[in-house]
Amino acid sequence: MGTSQEEAAAAMLRRQGYEILEHSHRNRGGEIDLIARDPAGVLVFLEIKYRRDSRLYDPLEAVDIKKQRRISRAALWYFREQRLPVETPCRFDVIGISGDGRVRHIRNAFPYMP
Repeated sequence: MGTSQEEAAAAMLRRQGYEILEHSHRNRGGEIDLIARDPAGVLVFLEIKYRRDSRLYDPLEAVDIKKQRRISRAALWYFREQRLPVETPCRFDVIGISGDGRVRHIRNAFPYMP
């Protein structure tokens, strides 16, 4: 995924009142494209997927169960690194960006996957 798509997603989220906390966060658990706080104060872990031709392959289909587990593991490590209480509200979102400029933001795209 290119950084221009990640930046476009971050700009869209900022316009919606999100605070971007981290870009391309890496830890022992894996990588998370964006970490943000939504206007209600919920911590959001975001996976950004881009596909040039979405007619052949929907960008959101690329976030399979294996990818969900990796993102969940990285989120767990983020909680540990930041010393966040386990009751901190959070969710996992996916933003799909198509080559034609279409952007889809799926909130609560998947649950925590241990």
